[in-house]
Amino acid sequence: MMLAYMDHAAAAAEPDAGAEPAVAAVDAAEFAAAMDFGGLVSARPAAVVRPASSDDVASAIRAAARTAHLTVAARGNGHSVAGQAMARGGLVLDMRALPRRMQLVVAPSGEKFADVPGGALWEEVSNVAQLEVVTGDGECHVCSRSADPDLFFAVLGGLGQGGVITRARIPLSPAPQTVRWTRVVYASFADYAADAEWLVTRPPHEAFDYVEGFAFVRSDDPVNGWPTVPIPDGAHFDASLIPDNAGPRVGEMMRPLKYVRGLEFAAGVGYVDFLSRVNRVEDEARRNGSWAAPHPWLNLFISSRDIAAFDRAVLNGMLADGVDGPMLIYPMLKSKWDPATSVALPDGEIFYLVALLRFCRPYPGGGPPVDELVAQNNAIIDACRSNGYDYKIYFPSYHAQSDWSRHFGAKWSRFVDRKARYDPLAILAPGQNIFARTPSSVAAAAAVIV
Repeated sequence: MMLAYMDHAAAAAEPDAGAEPAVAAVDAAEFAAAMDFGGLVSARPAAVVRPASSDDVASAIRAAARTAHLTVAARGNGHSVAGQAMARGGLVLDMRALPRRMQLVVAPSGEKFADVPGGALWEEVSNVAQLEVVTGDGECHVCSRSADPDLFFAVLGGLGQGGVITRARIPLSPAPQTVRWTRVVYASFADYAADAEWLVTRPPHEAFDYVEGFAFVRSDDPVNGWPTVPIPDGAHFDASLIPDNAGPRVGEMMRPLKYVRGLEFAAGVGYVDFLSRVNRVEDEARRNGSWAAPHPWLNLFISSRDIAAFDRAVLNGMLADGVDGPMLIYPMLKSKWDPATSVALPDGEIFYLVALLRFCRPYPGGGPPVDELVAQNNAIIDACRSNGYDYKIYFPSYHAQSDWSRHFGAKWSRFVDRKARYDPLAILAPGQNIFARTPSSVAAAAAVIV
């Protein structure tokens, strides 16, 4: 989500409905596919394929399977940060070329869904109930929790290893026109963590609809300091601003929180405006030039048991001056993540997302060299490992199977089995650097004959 909601303006134009599938072998297309949002690595493909349908995706994968070396990477909006959506010398599928139309689907039960194409932004969709997936053998499948569930869960959090998602069915639910957005400030991280964990563990009828937190530095820095605290166009919090239909629970839940009284901000905003709130960060990044600079982002899951130590060692130590971008930190519940998915999570029931979203001005003249920022990220990871924290890297980038095995832990053997089942030649998602491409039997036989 965090990669997707930063890029509202990057949506490609909808292709003509009758357009033929195209292979863009021109320099411009290959150059674009050789880069990503992270800007840290470059890997030029042999060609860029612009599929008009899932059948085109399947055809590209089958064509790669007939060779001894070609791989295939699906590229949506290029939001990977370490080359995960690249295919050096292989085929890159430009998923934004799929027809952009969303279709309303009404089930016999009356439940409503939206069918959205692969390559859609997360700001355009929500949760998923069904997927259309093209696996590494070039076969197209429709899967869900009840139909072909192993494939369904294999591709959720599967880092592209099980298949290419060409369509997702999203359940729809009523949404409000406006929301009340409240922000409060904590002087103590321990108080913030205790309150945030209390809020996310409330029963649904006693909970806020959404809880998020971020860290800031004690300075007037416009990116990481005091100016980032107030809600844009917000006002001092006043209990009279709480909508009448919100009932007494909002005030009751605010009352025991241990934030600094007097540092409360609130604003009534449109629901879509709230969901698109980070677009302001994008606008500022484009204005100051940092959008075009490298983005060495680091996203971690840190168990609640270690978050206080992480705060002392990292947030108040290594990152005391900020990261020239948002530093999100807020808790989630492991029980809300289906264990059947491929995603790797910490062991603890409560864990924190820590997202260090650097928007660094171009070097020289603005920010530090990107190598220094990458080194700092590695130092943070080393600190997590050496201190024995219960943690996982979200959007990981490893280069050895031993590291991947440690990352997935008890899920590794199932992950390997699923790869063998759905992509036995290891054609898909080579930029993740997990599995090496295996020649097909046809290509191997041809090589012997030659």
